[in-house]
Amino acid sequence: MRSVYCGQLKAANIDEEVTLCGWVDRRRDHGGVIFIDLRDREGIVQVVFDPDGEENFALADKVRPEYVLQVKGKVRARDAATVNPNMATGEVEVYGTGLEILNSAETPPFQLDSHITVGEDVRLRYRYIDLRRQEMQKNLYFRSKVTTAIRNYMDENGFLDIETPILTRATPEGARDYLVPSRTHEGQFFALPQSPQLFKQLLMVSGFDRYYQIAKCFRDEDLRADRQPEFTQIDIETSFMDEEGIMSVTEGMIRKLFQDLQGVDLGEFDRMPYSEAIEKYGSDKPDLRIPLEMVDIKDLMKDVEFKVFSGPANDPKGRVTAMKVPKGGEIPRKKVDAYTKFVSIYGAKGLAYIKVNDKDDLENGLQSPIVKFLPAEVCRAILDRVEADNGDLIFFGADTHKIVTEALGALRCKLGEDLNLYTRDWAPLWVVDFPMFEATDNGGLTALHHPFTAPSCSPEELQANPAEALSRAYDMVLNGTELGGGSVRIHDQGMQQAVFQILGIEEDEQREKFGFLLDALKYGAPPHGGLAFGLDRLIMLMTGSESIRDVIAFPKTQTAACVMTDAPGSVGADQLKDLHIRLRAKPQAQEQKSESQTK
Repeated sequence: MRSVYCGQLKAANIDEEVTLCGWVDRRRDHGGVIFIDLRDREGIVQVVFDPDGEENFALADKVRPEYVLQVKGKVRARDAATVNPNMATGEVEVYGTGLEILNSAETPPFQLDSHITVGEDVRLRYRYIDLRRQEMQKNLYFRSKVTTAIRNYMDENGFLDIETPILTRATPEGARDYLVPSRTHEGQFFALPQSPQLFKQLLMVSGFDRYYQIAKCFRDEDLRADRQPEFTQIDIETSFMDEEGIMSVTEGMIRKLFQDLQGVDLGEFDRMPYSEAIEKYGSDKPDLRIPLEMVDIKDLMKDVEFKVFSGPANDPKGRVTAMKVPKGGEIPRKKVDAYTKFVSIYGAKGLAYIKVNDKDDLENGLQSPIVKFLPAEVCRAILDRVEADNGDLIFFGADTHKIVTEALGALRCKLGEDLNLYTRDWAPLWVVDFPMFEATDNGGLTALHHPFTAPSCSPEELQANPAEALSRAYDMVLNGTELGGGSVRIHDQGMQQAVFQILGIEEDEQREKFGFLLDALKYGAPPHGGLAFGLDRLIMLMTGSESIRDVIAFPKTQTAACVMTDAPGSVGADQLKDLHIRLRAKPQAQEQKSESQTK
């Protein structure tokens, strides 16, 4: 029905007869001449109808925004005075010689102009209209280019695209699984995969030594701007390659994507141990565009009389740290109060500070409510350690290690954004040497990544001191966002069982949940490892979008619902009976509360 896309017309097409199909972006009537901006996925072109073509002109007079048209005409140059440099097709227009209205349209629920701000709930309810906006068309078009480039890169590097099951068994983190009841196995459930982790490891045991998949994954958890209940992973696994090799291959893919699709050279990827990232930046995914660093001053505060500082300084689980903001003395007190409220979100009870007006005058040159509690020699030591200068502002954190780390780490990012402290456009980073385990609230241990990650020590060393063991894991971080994470996997049955035991998974449970994996590790499992990138996050970063919902065709809301299709929804009694499911009635009080919330 079309010979060319609207947005592809250029000066080289002048005098060509073309057939276009698309939507009416705008219609204008200027002195008896009708102009229609016709839009398709490639862009917009201006079509002109004049009264000489009486029948077409009469039809053009009837069209309205979002009507679907087929237009035949001749490409011609615009008058010099009417050339539009802001349009890719701005040098040309199409003189209409034929017009067919393929479908009419009611007035859309919102305008599609890029500058129009529309509530996200409305956009998602009418997503099929929202997707017509140039911004959304551009994002999804770019997403397609990225996935094509990924497939080409992986193919060139000998990786095979292999699909893994969607219906599988519930994982140890079962509370976050989406469950699917089985009709043919009464009382039994499948689970939708949170990742293809075990299947890709089994592919390595099977001899498919280079695997990848652009895989749908599912996770039933609380959502944020960069989370969705169903998301897409670039899943990669390979055998006979250590962490350096895996990092090199995957870094090469990301570098090539940015270079080929955006003309961006990401430069060298820094390496940073997890411990340094936490201590200096308060995050395992630090944004290195921001030059602010946290400096430990715990030793300086142990003997001060100010209990707010000396308490955590003498607590093995406490942390006392300082963070210098160059020229931060210009920040008004009202803004400092706002930052105090901000860190309270992370459990901080306050936000102490010192404004350095004159670093050489310790008695009168330091402005802060806390200076009177600190001996002069301590103030001098703090200024020296953070390398403070006149006009700087120093923020302090003093509490448990977790609270201080999270609060000042978040404050660091907020200051970077508010004060525009970014020193470069892109800051890629590998975070390495992660702990193997982290402590749980009940005093046990849980895997920091997942229980199939290989430790950097022997099984005997691991069992002797599991809390101090490091893993062979690595995360790729870009501008404070984790693009992907991976590790070398455990390929020895004895080591895997040792990890399970440390995690409190006894032998019976090991056999029940992971018997197939333990058996596979007995039959010549090769050394292997991999990495998974979040495709949605990657596209979000590359396009500069604020949310992954802007780079997914049909996303869910922050309550994991689809307002367009009204999913999830109820099902009939007969279907539930087939699935051997019976719903419990809500208690009356809960039912009344639910009804009142909907009013």
